Amino acid sequence: MSDQLPDDWLLLAEPDSSELEAQLVQAALASPRWSAGRMVERFEAGFAREIGRAHAVAVASGTVGTWLALRALGIGPGDEVIASSYGWHQVAHAVTLTGAKPVFADIDYWSGCLDATRAAAQITPATRAILAGNVNGHPAAWATLRELADARGLALIEDSTEAIGSVYRGRPVGSFGDVSVFDLSQPSPLCCGEGGMLVTDDDRLASELRYLRSRSLVDRRSVSVGSRVPLQASMSEFTAALGVAQLSRLEEILARRKAVEASYLAQMLSFEGIKPPYVAPGVDAVHWMLYIVHLGKRFTASACAEIVEDLATECIESVMYCQPMHQQHHYMQQGWKRGALPLTERIADRALALPLHGSLTPEHIEFIVKTLKDSSINVGAGAAIY
Repeated sequence: MSDQLPDDWLLLAEPDSSELEAQLVQAALASPRWSAGRMVERFEAGFAREIGRAHAVAVASGTVGTWLALRALGIGPGDEVIASSYGWHQVAHAVTLTGAKPVFADIDYWSGCLDATRAAAQITPATRAILAGNVNGHPAAWATLRELADARGLALIEDSTEAIGSVYRGRPVGSFGDVSVFDLSQPSPLCCGEGGMLVTDDDRLASELRYLRSRSLVDRRSVSVGSRVPLQASMSEFTAALGVAQLSRLEEILARRKAVEASYLAQMLSFEGIKPPYVAPGVDAVHWMLYIVHLGKRFTASACAEIVEDLATECIESVMYCQPMHQQHHYMQQGWKRGALPLTERIADRALALPLHGSLTPEHIEFIVKTLKDSSINVGAGAAIY
C-alpha cells in the first residue's frame, strides 16, 4: 500500500488542526529567526509544564533525540541497553546508531510493555540503561522498572511516543525516566509533522542535550568542537509553532479521540468473545495511539494479511501493529531469531491497528468494525478474540 492514499480513505491517523496552527505558523514566518527562536523556547517551556519536568529539549525526531540522550549519558560501543522488541521501534533503533548493543527482553502479555522481571534476566556487566516504552498508550509498570534501574545502577529511558496524555499512579507519562522521549510525527495525537521532545529533571543532562543537538555560528571558528561534535538536530520555528498550537489544544484533541474510542468499544460488542482493551492496575488514564484489535490464535499470518487487504478494498487503512525488532534482518544477523521472545511474537503476529483520530464519526466506526467482522468470517477464522 502506498503512503499516499486518496482523500476518500479512512486513514490510520490524521492531524487535528485548527485556525490556531495556521496563525502561529504565519507568526513564525514573519519572525526574523526561522530556527532557534522564541517559538521553540515557548514550545519547550509549555511542554515541560505539561509533563511536570524541569527541562524540555526540542529535537528533530524521537530517534535522533534518543540517540542524543544515549550519547549524553555516555553510552556507546561496548555498552548494552535493555529494550523491548515490540512497539514504536524507530526510537529503539537509536541504540544501534550509537554503536551500543540492544538486548531485547520479553513483554507483559496484557499491556505489551517491557516486563521488569524479564528485563532483569538480560542484565550483564555491560548493561548501561533500560529503554522502555508506553506501548500504544498503555503506561509501562514504572514502579518496578524504576526499582530495577536504581538497584542495578542503570539509566532509565522512557519512550512516551505512543502515549501522550496517559497517566500512571497520578503522574503523566514522560515523568518517569531519567530522560523521556516523545516523537511528534504522525500518528501522535500531538502532531507537529516531524520532530521530537526530550524531558528531564537533570540540569547537567539537559545542558549536554542542548549542546549536542545543534551547531552554532561560533562553532565555525572553534578549534575544539571536534572533541564533542554536536549535530544539526534542532527543531525549526515552524515545527515548534505547530507544537505550541497543538499543546494548547491537547485536552480538546484527546477528548475527541476518546469519543471515537467509545464508538469502537460499542461497535466491538458485535464480535463474539471480544474483550475491551486491557488497562492495568495503577493506570489512571490511557490514550491509545491507534485502535488495536488482538486477533485470536486461530488466525494465521496469511489470514491477518487477508484482513488488511479486505479493509483496503473498502478504503480503510489498517496495518499489523509492528514487526518485532528481533525478527528484522539487521538484528537476526546478530543472532536473534523467532522463538526468542514468545510473548512478543504471540501478540505481534495478530495485533491489527485500525484508524483512530478525531475526524472519525460513529458511522465511520460502524463501517470499519462491520467490514472487519465480515472479513474475519470470510477468511475462515471466525470472530476476533484475545
